[in-house]
Amino acid sequence: MKKVSLILLVILNVACQNKNENIDTKDFKTPIDRVNVFLGTSADHGQLSPAASSPFNMLSIGPQTNPHIHAGYDHYAKEFDGFTHTRIEGVGCRGSGGNILIKPVLQEDEHTVLIKKKENAKPGFYNVSFKNEIRAKMSVKTNFGIEHYEFPNQKSGLLIDLSYAFVNRFVTEKHDIKENLIFGFIDTKTTCDAGIYRIYYGLKISNLGKLKPIDEHRLMAVRKDTTAPMEVRIAFSSVNTDYAIKKIEPISIEELEERTSTNWNQLFNHIEVHGESDRENLFYSLLYRTLQSPFSISEKDGKYRAIDGSVQTSDFPVYNGWAIWDNYREQLPMLSLIYPDKFGPIAKSIANLYPYGKKNWATKNEPSPTVRTEHASVVLLDAYEKGYPVNIETIKDSLIAEAGRLDYSSPDKALESSYDNWAIAKLLQKIGDTSQSVKYAEKALNYKKYWNKNFADLSKDDIDLMQARGLYQGTIWQYRWFVPFDIKGLKELAGGEDTFIKQLDKFFSENSYNHANQPDLQVPGLYNATKQPWKSQKLFRNIMLDTVVQNYFNDNSKGIDPYIGRIYKNQPKAYLRTMDDDAGTMSSWFVMRSIGLSPANVGNPVYYLTAPIFKSVKIAWENGKTLKINIKNYNKDHFYIQSVKLNGEELTRNWLTQEELTQGGNLIIETGDRPNKNWGLENQWISSFEE
Repeated sequence: MKKVSLILLVILNVACQNKNENIDTKDFKTPIDRVNVFLGTSADHGQLSPAASSPFNMLSIGPQTNPHIHAGYDHYAKEFDGFTHTRIEGVGCRGSGGNILIKPVLQEDEHTVLIKKKENAKPGFYNVSFKNEIRAKMSVKTNFGIEHYEFPNQKSGLLIDLSYAFVNRFVTEKHDIKENLIFGFIDTKTTCDAGIYRIYYGLKISNLGKLKPIDEHRLMAVRKDTTAPMEVRIAFSSVNTDYAIKKIEPISIEELEERTSTNWNQLFNHIEVHGESDRENLFYSLLYRTLQSPFSISEKDGKYRAIDGSVQTSDFPVYNGWAIWDNYREQLPMLSLIYPDKFGPIAKSIANLYPYGKKNWATKNEPSPTVRTEHASVVLLDAYEKGYPVNIETIKDSLIAEAGRLDYSSPDKALESSYDNWAIAKLLQKIGDTSQSVKYAEKALNYKKYWNKNFADLSKDDIDLMQARGLYQGTIWQYRWFVPFDIKGLKELAGGEDTFIKQLDKFFSENSYNHANQPDLQVPGLYNATKQPWKSQKLFRNIMLDTVVQNYFNDNSKGIDPYIGRIYKNQPKAYLRTMDDDAGTMSSWFVMRSIGLSPANVGNPVYYLTAPIFKSVKIAWENGKTLKINIKNYNKDHFYIQSVKLNGEELTRNWLTQEELTQGGNLIIETGDRPNKNWGLENQWISSFEE
């Protein structure tokens, strides 16, 4: 009897844990059912939000809690300040967005206390009830959303604060009122106060008795019928209020929710994974985060506002809301492979920044919240090499001007700038400007001088210190590997292949790798460019699913409060402490390696192979082609590649090109519990400056 009781207690405890962490254990009919939007929504473990969001949409409606993290919410906070309508998921500098706070209130009291009773959410939909019997739910599609508020049968309404923004970044606003419609624009400082973005909006309120101004920027919308709900329909535009108002639709919130669910599932269905249920849930929860930004800002007729504030017309969908310094590494390469119909216009939109005054950070006339755009030239080269139509000729002078502004003032910046010069040299070579290409190639090759000065000597006592020698977000140990465009040259600088491997071994055995930030994100894959590729296979699996030791966070150095455990977890405290998702960067890292692929070097159309964490994977493209990846002798704990076949032919190399993958077909990867130390050594692909 005691044994049975104990078993029941364990089952109940596990069920409660799943419930508390918002992990549903029901049967899943579509991919959207597997997504846990509460992943990464507590403290500094992802900086994510459960806001109602649709793909690549700058309008996301979500809860504003007190206290909150960078995206306006913390899962364990009970008190709500209301609901806001913009955010960039997972970025630093205390976030970006937070525009237009709407708070349901009782008795017209702006100080009404909202204490969370119960909430649930999925992609495109958020729902919450409060202890005072107020209930709210919301859904969105591209730049349009509906909010539905229910109240107890008493005097009530909505507080509308047009001056609200994260970190007090509000600049100015202008609005007009026409019956139950509020419309105007709002100017807000961007991430890290680097620039200013302007959003034009229209906001229509149903069941409105009267609209009373509280002060210059705040209004009280009083409910007319105290037995009926209030609804807010809101729409955004980068161009003007007319476009915003025209987007307001009379559809029901239920119909909007259904449409957005369909939209999400269409994107999720581009890639099917089959394996352990918990892994599938984690996969789709992270895939969801890779498809939220950049933001669609152009209208159906092609009109959009450029980053100099001018109104332009485009023949392709225009995007904004960049975090390129972070997500050029992972999210954009992922989109280039799995979602070419999205990546094509995104690449064109990046090129389109140059004619209108592109800066590394935001301009004073951004059309949406944004972060930064360093390494845009690397993304453009990557797009060009993968066959995407990017007109480099028209932005040549701007690329050269940007090269002239590259910063070599610190060891990390010297390596980062060398990467950009390499990409610019390659782009100039592509359009036939040989002399200029040689000039910037020579500048890029200067990385060797900086490397020898700052990174060659590993005997100095500051190599483990965060931000030593003026570094930004890493250590000398972590930054020394950042020559992704010339691993052949890097190995020579390190003393040859054997010494290079020994140094990598030391780096990982002493737990010097930092997955909480991006500077060394590519390092676990470097064994693929050596005679020991099986070591990358093990590292990838450990980082995705196993216990690791992490010593570095944004606010400390090695030896202070290390973390021991999993990095990726399907719960509110999902990631490492201080590990921001950075607009889908860290989620994309997992997504790509979980299906068996990792970018060898952004700027080259090559992917290294590793063992998927699933039994099978299927990628389906718009053109009707499909790539099926199946694991031979599948065991969920096996991650060493034994052999590979592509369309029936034995593959002895450990890489494939973008062209080979997108031609579709069948990729069979045999795995085992021990490394095959002979596989992947033939015809190795190693990035080389001379290539």
